[in-house]
Amino acid sequence: MPDVEEKVPLKDPGNAESGPCKPETSGRTPDDRSSPKDHPSRLIDKVNDVSQLSEKIGMNRDFHTEEKVLPPSSLEGKVKETMHNAFWDHLKEQLLATPPDFSCALELLKEIKEILLSLLLPRQNRLRSEIEEALDVNLLGRAAEQGALNVPHVSKYILNTMTLLCAPVRDEAVQKLETISDPVRLLRGIFQVLGLMKMDMVNYTIQSLQPQLQEHNIQCERARFQELLNKQPSLLDHTTRWLTQAATDLATPPPPCPDTPDSSSATCLPAGEAAISPEPLSPKMILSQGFLNLLLWDGEDEAFPETLRTDRARLQELEAQLHRLTVLASVLLVANSFSGSVLFGSPQFVDKLKRTTKVLLEEFGSRPEEEAMLTVSEQVTQEIHQSLKNMGLAPLSSDNTASLIGQLQNIAKKENCVRSVIDQRIHLFLKCCLILGVQRSLLDLPGGLTLIEAELAELGQKFANLTQHNQQVFGPYYTEILKTLIPPAQVLETEMESL
Repeated sequence: MPDVEEKVPLKDPGNAESGPCKPETSGRTPDDRSSPKDHPSRLIDKVNDVSQLSEKIGMNRDFHTEEKVLPPSSLEGKVKETMHNAFWDHLKEQLLATPPDFSCALELLKEIKEILLSLLLPRQNRLRSEIEEALDVNLLGRAAEQGALNVPHVSKYILNTMTLLCAPVRDEAVQKLETISDPVRLLRGIFQVLGLMKMDMVNYTIQSLQPQLQEHNIQCERARFQELLNKQPSLLDHTTRWLTQAATDLATPPPPCPDTPDSSSATCLPAGEAAISPEPLSPKMILSQGFLNLLLWDGEDEAFPETLRTDRARLQELEAQLHRLTVLASVLLVANSFSGSVLFGSPQFVDKLKRTTKVLLEEFGSRPEEEAMLTVSEQVTQEIHQSLKNMGLAPLSSDNTASLIGQLQNIAKKENCVRSVIDQRIHLFLKCCLILGVQRSLLDLPGGLTLIEAELAELGQKFANLTQHNQQVFGPYYTEILKTLIPPAQVLETEMESL
C-alpha cells in the first residue's frame, strides 16, 4: 500500500506575511508517514470533522466564513503585527540592497500566482494560461539573477488580474492598491486583498454546494433514523407525546400576567395585551407550539422527543440566549420608565446600557440569578445617574432610585410581571418567525422588544433554521402523528401541509 501524506494547503496571505521567504512544507519525513490502518482514529476524526462541517453548512443557509480580526491589544494580535512588520521590513531591505536581493520577492510572487490560479473557475482556461505565462517562475528567476526583475511592472499585472477576478465588493480595495507606488507596501496590500478574495471564493463555493449538502444531510439523517425505527418500533413514543402536549397547549389559553407587588408600576404592561387566544389546530401551529415548548423544557432527558435529540445542545444554547434576552428587554423597559425619553432617545446611551447589561448577564450561569441581578441593578442605576449628570438633567430622587433598584432586582423572579409579559411577547415573536418568517415578523414587533430587535433577529433566524431542517428530515413522521391529533372535520377544512 502506498504511503499517505497530508497535502498542505496554500498558506493564507496573512500567514505568508509572517513566514520565512521559503514556502512552508509539510515537514514530514518518511518515518512520519503512515497508512490509514496505522492511525484509524485520526482518519475517523477527520471524517467526523468533515461530516459535522457538512451538516453545519446544510442546516444554515446563511453559513459563511468571515475575516478573523484580532484585537490590537491582544497578545496574539501584537505578536502577529510584530512578525508581519519584521517580514516586510526585511523585504524592503532586500530590494534596497546593492545589488537588489529578489529571493523573498520571488517567493511572494510565486505564492501570489498560486492564489490567483486557485481563484479561477474550471472554464477560465485562457486566463489560466495568461497567468502561467506572465508569472512564470523560471522566467522571473532568470530576470532576478540578472538584476532586471521589475517588481512594480509585475505588480501592475497582478492588480489588473485581481480586477478581473474580484467580487464587486472588493473593487474599491483593488482600486486603492493602484495608488500605491512603494513596491513593498503594494505587495503587502496585494496579499491582504487576495486573502479577502480567497474568503469570497470559499463563501461562493459554500453557497453553490449548500443545496446539495442540505439534501444529502436530510436523506442521511432520515435513513439513519428509519434504520433505528425498524429495530425499535416504539422510537416515536416521546415524539408523539410531545406533539400531543403541543396540541393541548394550543387549545388551552395561557394564564394572565400574575398580580405581583410591582404590577401596579408604570412598567407593568396590561395582562390582556400579552394574552394569546387559542389557535385553531393545524399541523404548522402544532409543530410551532411544540418547538417553542422545547425552549422551556423541564422534563426528563429520556422523555425528550426522539426526533430532536441530536439538536438538544443547540436548543439549550437557544434557550439560554432566550433567557438572557428576556431579562435584557425587561431591564431596558424598567430603566426606560425611570429615565424618560431623553436618555433613551440617545442611541449611544442605549447601546452602552445594552453592552453593560449583556456582559453582566453572562454571569447568570455561574452565580445565583438574584445575585447577578443585584449587580445589574446597581450598574444600570449608576449608568442612568451618570448620563443624566452628563446631559445636565436633574438626577433621580432617592425614592425613585430605590424604586428603580427594587424593580430591577425583582426581574430575577420568574413570576415578575414585566418579565412574564416580555417572555410571552418574545415567544409570540418566535412563533411568528416559524409561521411567517423572520423578516416579516420583525415588521411588527410586540411592544417592549424594539430595543433588542437585532438580537431577536439573530435568535429568530437560528431557531427558524434549526426547526426547518428538523421538519425537512422528520416531516413524514410528523405528518402521520399529526393526522391522529387533528379532528377529521378540521382536516377537511385545512389540508395537511407539506412539512
